[in-house]
Amino acid sequence: MSDETEFIAAKNASTDGEFVRDATYINDRVVKGLEPGSDPVGEKIGEMRWPVEAGRYRLMAARACPWASRSIIVRRLMGLEDAISMGLAGPTHDINSWVFDLDPDGRDPVTGLHRLQEAYFNRIPDYPRGITVPALVDLPTNAVVTNAYQKLNFDMLSEWTDFHRDGAPDLYPEAHRDEIDELDSWIYPTVNNGVYRCGFAAEQGAYEKAYDELWASLDRLEERLATRRYLVGETITAADIRLFTTLVRFDAVYHGHFKANRSKITEMPALWGYLRDLFQTPGFGDTCDFPQIKEHYYNVHRDVNPTGIVPKGPDLAGLLTPHHREELGGSPFGSGTAPGPIAEPSERVPAGHRAE
Repeated sequence: MSDETEFIAAKNASTDGEFVRDATYINDRVVKGLEPGSDPVGEKIGEMRWPVEAGRYRLMAARACPWASRSIIVRRLMGLEDAISMGLAGPTHDINSWVFDLDPDGRDPVTGLHRLQEAYFNRIPDYPRGITVPALVDLPTNAVVTNAYQKLNFDMLSEWTDFHRDGAPDLYPEAHRDEIDELDSWIYPTVNNGVYRCGFAAEQGAYEKAYDELWASLDRLEERLATRRYLVGETITAADIRLFTTLVRFDAVYHGHFKANRSKITEMPALWGYLRDLFQTPGFGDTCDFPQIKEHYYNVHRDVNPTGIVPKGPDLAGLLTPHHREELGGSPFGSGTAPGPIAEPSERVPAGHRAE
C-alpha cells in the first residue's frame, strides 16, 4: 500500500498513536508440480497455488519501496530476469495506487496498466486494502497473483529453481534457516518496520518507544557485525537482503524524515562497513535509485513533510569507498558466482541516480 494509506490505517487502528502496518496480503503461491498453462489450484483467494511458468508472470515493483527492493534483488541474484519480467512504477503516487508514469504514455509497456490498482481490481473488484508493491501479475489476465512479498521471495528461491542461473547463490540455506528466521523475528519489527514506527507515530510516547527499540537493535547489529562479515554464516543470505534495504535508505531518508536521528549509519563503523560491502556487491547497489527513494518519502508523505521539499543531500559517494570487510573472511556468493551486468536497458539505474 502507499505509505499514506498505511498511515491512515495506523491512526484508525491504534489508540496510543503507534503505527500499525496492515499486513494482510493476497497469499497465493507460485509452486512447482503444476502443469504450465493451467489454472490455479484452490477455491479461496489467498490460498491458491499457481504453476511455475516462464513468461507468464510480471513482477510489479518500485525502486522507492524497500519491500519491493528485496524482490528486485532476489530476482537479479537468482538470474530470473528471462523467466519473470519486471515493471517499475514511479516513486510518487496518490492514495489510490502506484502509477507506471516512468513509461511512455504512463502505461506499463507489457500489461498496458496505468495504475497497479487496475491489476488488483482485475482479481478482486473494488479491492478494499492497500495497493502494495511488490506484486506478481498473471499476464494472461492482467490480475494480481500475490502481493505477499516474503512468500513471493521465498518462492523465487525455492520454487523457480529450474530457471535459476548457473552459479546462483543459496540465499536461504537449510543449515541456517532457523537463524535467519530468528533474526527476522526482531529485525523486522524493530528495524525494517521500526523506522516506520518512528516516522508515523502519532504520539510522543509511541515514537519514543519505537525509537528506543530501533536503536537497541541497531546497536545489537553493530556488535554482531563487528566480528563477522555477514549476518549468518560465511555468505550473503536472505537476512542480509532484508537488512540492506533499510540500511541503504537510512541516512538519506530515515535519519531526518522519520526522526530516527540518534546516529547516522556512517557513524557506526561495523554497520557502515557492512553496508558498503553489500552496496558494492553486484545485485545490491546497482538496483538502488536514490533520487526515486528520496522523492517517494519526502514528496508522498505529506503528513510528515507538508511542503514536499526533497533534500539535496546527503552525499552518498562514500558508499563506494573501500570497506575492508573481506578481512573478516567469507565471500559474497560462496561457491556460486556474481550476477552479470544488467542486460535490459529499462532495468538499469540511470547515471546520476546512483552513488556517484
